[in-house]
Parts: sequence; C-alpha cells; structure tokens
Amino acid sequence: MAAAGSWSSLRGALCRLLLSLVVFSFACEACKQVIFNTPSKLNADKIVGRVNLKECLQSADFIQSSDPDFRVLEDGSVYTASAVVLSDEKRSFTIWLSDMKKQIQKKIPVLLEHQKKVLRKRHTKETVLRRSKRRWAPIPCSMQENSLGPFPLFLQQVQSDAAQNYTVFYSISGRGVDQEPLNLFFIEKDTGNLYCTRPVDREEYDIFDLIAYASTADGYSADLPLPLPIRVEDENDNHPLFTEQIYNFEVPESSKLGSTVGVVCATDKDEPDTMHTRLKYSILEQKPRSPGIFSVHPSTGAITLVSQYLDREVADKYTLVMKVQDMDGQFFGLMTTAACVITVADSNDNAPVFKQKAYRAEVEENKYNVEILRLPIEDKDLINSANWRANFTILKGNENGHFKITTDKETNEGILCVVKPLNYEENRQVVLEIGVSNEAPFTRDTALRTTMNRVPVTVYVKDQDEGPECSPAAQYVQIKENSAVGSMTDGYKAYDPETRSNRGIRYKKLHDPKGWITIDEISGSFKTSKILDRESATPRNEVYNVTVLAIDQDGRSCTGTLVVNIEDVNDNAPAILQDYLVICKPKMGYTDISAIDPDEPIHGAPFYFSLADTSSEINKIWTLKKVNETAARLSYQKNAELKEYSIPITVKDRAGQSATKTLRVNLCDCTHPSQCVATSRSAGASLGKWAILAILLGIALLSSVLLTLVCGVVGARTKKGFSEDLAQQNLIISNTEAPGDDKVCSANGCMTHTVNNCSFGGTMGSGMKNGGQETIEMVKGGHHTLDSCRGHHHHTLDSCRGGHVEMDNSRYMYSEWHNFTQPRLHEKLHRYNQSDDHTSSQDYVLAYHYEGKGSPAGSVGCCSEKQEEEGLDFLNNLEAKFTTLAEACTKR
Repeated sequence: MAAAGSWSSLRGALCRLLLSLVVFSFACEACKQVIFNTPSKLNADKIVGRVNLKECLQSADFIQSSDPDFRVLEDGSVYTASAVVLSDEKRSFTIWLSDMKKQIQKKIPVLLEHQKKVLRKRHTKETVLRRSKRRWAPIPCSMQENSLGPFPLFLQQVQSDAAQNYTVFYSISGRGVDQEPLNLFFIEKDTGNLYCTRPVDREEYDIFDLIAYASTADGYSADLPLPLPIRVEDENDNHPLFTEQIYNFEVPESSKLGSTVGVVCATDKDEPDTMHTRLKYSILEQKPRSPGIFSVHPSTGAITLVSQYLDREVADKYTLVMKVQDMDGQFFGLMTTAACVITVADSNDNAPVFKQKAYRAEVEENKYNVEILRLPIEDKDLINSANWRANFTILKGNENGHFKITTDKETNEGILCVVKPLNYEENRQVVLEIGVSNEAPFTRDTALRTTMNRVPVTVYVKDQDEGPECSPAAQYVQIKENSAVGSMTDGYKAYDPETRSNRGIRYKKLHDPKGWITIDEISGSFKTSKILDRESATPRNEVYNVTVLAIDQDGRSCTGTLVVNIEDVNDNAPAILQDYLVICKPKMGYTDISAIDPDEPIHGAPFYFSLADTSSEINKIWTLKKVNETAARLSYQKNAELKEYSIPITVKDRAGQSATKTLRVNLCDCTHPSQCVATSRSAGASLGKWAILAILLGIALLSSVLLTLVCGVVGARTKKGFSEDLAQQNLIISNTEAPGDDKVCSANGCMTHTVNNCSFGGTMGSGMKNGGQETIEMVKGGHHTLDSCRGHHHHTLDSCRGGHVEMDNSRYMYSEWHNFTQPRLHEKLHRYNQSDDHTSSQDYVLAYHYEGKGSPAGSVGCCSEKQEEEGLDFLNNLEAKFTTLAEACTKR
C-alpha cells in the first residue's frame, strides 16, 4: 500500500510538471539573438559579454542558461562557469527569462563566434618592427567617479597593428593592476579590451597611469609599451565642511559699522576650480532674531557689523547658524552648517549714577577716622570690571581736609569718612559736593554726551561738652632784655569753646628752662622772676619757650606754649679775640686782630678799632687799619725794637658801646712765630716761694759741682786735652720726632731731658737747626769747656752724671748761639772720631736708636711748643725739677 501511494504521488508531480511545460511552451517567445565574438579559449569566470535582459522581459524574476558552462547574472553579464574551448567556429546556447507570476517565459539565443584566421608564425630570424602605429598610441580615457556599472565596466580596446600579421597577446601593469588598489583593471589577452571591476573614488585616486604591452607567443614585444592614463572624472559627492563646528568671536559693543567680527572658513574635497568646489556662505539664523546685527561675505566668509544696535546691556551674546553650499550656492548644491557664537564685550558706555539726588549725615565734633555715610550708585556696565568700578571725588566743601571718600570694592559704594576733627563752635554743618566716575575712561561717544554725575551731601556737626581749648597752641609775648625783676606782661590765654570765655580756667607752668618766669594761676599773665639775658638763652638769639597747662573747673585740661621773644638791648661791648700775638721781623710786617659782639646785628658790626694809649712810643711804632667790618690790621714801623709790647686797643660797635683790651705783641727775630711763642711761655712762668727756695739750693749745689769741674779741667790740661776715658765719651745724635719724649743714656742709665723749640743762652740742652728738632747730648760725663766769644765766660756741657753747669747771665739769640756752637761741635766730633793713632774710628759717634723706658725724674713734655693759644697757668705749679730749666730759659 505504501509503495502504491508513493508511486501515485510521483506520477501526480510529473503530470503537473508536464502541464506547466505545455503552458510555458505555448507562452514562450524568442527575443533578438545576441552574438559575441570570443577567442577560441575562455578561462573560468571570464566575462563573455553582456545581454540586455530588460529589453527582452522587463519583469523577469528567473534567469537560467541552457548551457552549464555559462552563467548569467541579473544585470545580463555572461560569465564562463568553467574553462571553455571553442573547437568549432560557432557555439550557441539559450538564456531563459521567466515571470513566474504572469507565467511568461522568453528566450534569448546567444551565439558565440570564433573567426578562424590563418596567421603565419613569426620566423625566428624575422625582424619585429618597433615603430609607433596609428592604433598603438595613447588613447584618452576616463571613467566616471562612483560609476554604477555594470561591472566589469568596459573602458576601451587596445589594439596593435602587429596583430594583423601575428598572434598578439595584450597585458597591462601599474597602479590598479599589480599595485594598490590591486585588480581594479584588467585587459583581455586576445582582444585588448580594458575593463574596470569596481567603482573608484576620485578623492582617493584621481588618475591611473597604466602601461599596456603587446607581445607574441614566443615573448617578443610586438610594439613599445603604451602609456594608458585613465582619468577619474569628478562627481559632486563631497559636502563642503567648515573648519570648526562652533566658531567663537568677540566684538566690543562700541564697535563701528563695518567692523569685522571674524571669518568662517570651509573646505570641499571635490576637484578644485570646478563648480563642485565653488562655495557660497550665508547666515541661516540669528539668535536673538531681531534686529539683524551681522552680515557675512558670500565668498570670503567674513562676518561684519551692519547695525548700530549692538548693546551688551540688551544682549551680551549672539548665536549665528552659518551655511556653506557648493555649486556656487545653487539649490542642487551640497551644503553644511555650523554655529557661530559672538560675545559682545563690555565698553564703558554707561556712566555711574547716584541712587538719590541728595544725602545727609551727622558726626560728633572732635571725632575723626570714623565712617559717616555710604553712597550707593547704579552702573549698567559689566560687574567687577573697570567699566563698573567707581571712583568718588569730593569736588567742593573739603578745603580744610576734614573728609575723605573711598570705594568699597565689594559693593561699589562710596564710603565718606571724617579724618580731621570738626569743631561745632566753628562750623555747625558742612555741605559737600561729591562726583563719581569709573576707573576706565568713557568711550568717545559716551564722553561727548555724558557729564560726571554729582550729588550734594550735608554733614551736620553735633555739639559736645568739651574741655578748655588752647588755641592757638603757641602764643607770643615780647619783653625787653634786662627788664627789672617783677615786670609783668600778658600771658597765656585759653578759653571754653562753648562759651568762648576764659572764666574759671586756671593756669600752671609745666616747664621753664631757666626759671625766669612766674605765671598767675587765675589770669595767666606772667612776670619776670630774674633778669632776662638774651645772650644766655638757649638756643641763643631765638625765642624762650615756656609750657603752660590750662585746667577748667571739671579738671579737663589742654597744653600750650608761651613763646617769649626777648628784645635785644645793646648791653654787650665788642670783644677782641686775641690776647698774645707774635710778629716775626722782618718776615712779617703786620698782624690782624678781630672782634665779636654777642648782641643782635643791629647793635654789632661794623666795629671801629683805635689805639687807646696816648704815649708817643706806641703811636709812633704801631698803626691800625681797617680790614673789614669785624677786623683790623696792626702794623709796625721798620725801626721798631725787637721786644714785647703791651698795646691797648679800643673797639666800638655801631651803637657806640666800646671796650678796651691790652694786647701783648712780641716783635721777635724769628722765621716762624712758634719759635718766639715757646720762649715767651717759658719766660712768662711765675714761680712760687717753694720754687724760689729750690732754685737757691740748686745754685749752691751747682756752685760746688762747678768748682770740682774747674779743678778737673786744670789737671787735665797738664796731661792731655782730653780725658783718659775718651773712648767712653760719645756724642749721640738723636733726631726727636715728637715733642716731650724722654731720652735715656745707654752708658750709665742716667736721664737727660730735651725741651723742644727752647733757645737757651748758655747751656746747650737742645739746639735748633732750620726749625728742626736736632738734639746733641754729651754722655759718660767729663769736663769739656767752650770758650765764650762774649766776655770769655766759662761754659760747660752738662753730663748725665749731673756735672756742674755755669751760665752766662746774658741771653743769646738763636743765630748767635748757632754761629758759636757749629764750628766747635764739628771740631769736637772730628777729634772724638779718631783714635790715639789719628785713624778714623766709626764707633764713637753713634746714631741714638734706643731711648730706654721709665724715668725717675718724669717727663717734661708739657713744655713742648704748641701752636695754639693755651693758658700758661700750669707753669705756676711745676715741681722743683723744673727750677733749673726755668732759670736757664729766663733772662736775668
């Protein structure tokens, strides 16, 4: 049964199939035959050609080939399914097209023809012509970008003229064949047909430079390689693109018409210099919409300002939708949009304005550094910018500097402060005028139409119960110098600021430098407690200040200064400054004297100098001549005697106040006044009774020593002119570099003292040569005499052992002493410098290097010469050791 059922089903299916074939056979129609010229051999998957299926059956939904060696695609392309060799000249098959819905079937006969040509083979020795033929030349070729096919897309056929005589095979190379992109192009080996296998993007590859080859079967090139440039024709397939998705620009609100805000830019990948890349810019939309502020140039993309209504306070930001379109903006061109954000920058085009038309404030008197008022303002410019921050100025009413105004950085308010105390009694209210501006200057247009905003501010001063007021702080009074004790004058006055009265105020003196003033406690007047001397006031010739304390009944006080101006009186005569003068004759012909007057200049110079002595001796020798207002010149006659003169001189000021002073003038034979000054000081030393007693005792001692020396000298003459211990008697030259130094003898430890710049008449204690300090001392003792050229007096050189000294009563001048001692000293030095054999001995006269330390007799450095004028009172208190020195320097 089962087998019977299966057979029955199979039989039904076969019947239905036969029925369908019968139906289709009745409806089948043949279309136009298609003929393809093909080579004798076709490889697998090789395209044979293309059939127009739509022309035969538009609604075909089933395509079938009657020959299994060929397959047909929906676009009508015929490919070989396997390698096919055409043994005959012709081969045919049928393409069946069916519409299953309409049950229509049509067929297209396909004939493959192969022209059988008898081509002779190239002989091995035959020469191949290599010349460019008319058909073997670069053929202009192009293909459309993004072509829709059908693929493979036939481009052109390459043929060589050599194919007329030989069997030629074609091949190509280059980018798109054996270089990237691979297998984009191929050429049929036998026919030379060039195909493209897929669409090409021009923006990636705009041209392909292929090379075609034609060669025979044995490998010989039938022609030279043929360049085949294939240009890809552009298609408008790329939208223009803005360089940025969002543009951000900034423009000041005070910008003028036509100002450039910014530039937008777009690019297009299509072929340049074509309509595909000709771009046009425009503004699609502006937010806020009204009014239209901006415009864009269609070619350059520059955005400019075209309206005067740009105001940051109205809109601080604008957003533009920018459009760019190729094809020069035509409706079929491709387009792209971008956003453009334009920020309006603030300009100082709004002046600050006070919120009120007038202000008032209160402050207590005497208070300062306090805030009394805040002044708020309005400014529409950008907050916390220089266009918004305010600067306040007090334009009027602050001439005395009581007020100061600053700006609160947080609130932008003006802060009015009192920096100097106000006085209710002087001014009960102050009216100020305050102006406000910005840190940044106004724009030009704003400055022309706007002025500084001003506001009046009235400040009321509140009264306080105050203590006494010392005003002015310094009060002046005047009193004559040398006024009688008890002289009264107006004193210091303080007052109550409320009542403007000094009733109930007591006064007390706080400071009086010299105690010259007493002050009345009730009235404040003062009287002198001592005689006022202007010259003794400190500082001199200025005012005398007394500090006064004023106290009211409640104990409140203030302090002031009473300035006493002491009026000068001509109570001081001019005084001559000099006391003792030295004039070196004949080198100096005069000396100048000067005077001073401590009184005011009105009672002082010019001074008048005159000789007060009426004696004929002074008047004949000395004369006075005016040098200037405070000095005169004292001159002497050439025949004046060398001695000390006492000259009384009277000096008178312009008011007639005069004084006389006796000057000691020493007319001296010297080269420098210091030489005579030293002698004068020594001669002027006064001795006390104990000093005189010491001198007498010294004279007795010296007499005994002198007698011993005379006996020794007489005994020595019978033997030799020099003592036996000549080797121990040395003259040492000691160049003293400073006055008052002690010289120590190195032989026996005794001391010799040198008094600098003193001229001794008999004994050579020190000698002067050309004003220098050259001292020659005899050491080791001995009795050596010098014959006197003045009366043959006997003179001895004092030894360090305290030998006897005799002195002539007469006093020699320096020149006489120098002429007397120099030849004899040279003779002595020469003889001492020789031994008994009269040969030179260099070790007798030695330079005195070491002077020793300490001295039992002390130093006499106080007697050194001093150029400045000093008192000589210290000479009255010298010890006994100076008696001999004083006697030697004094002329008896």
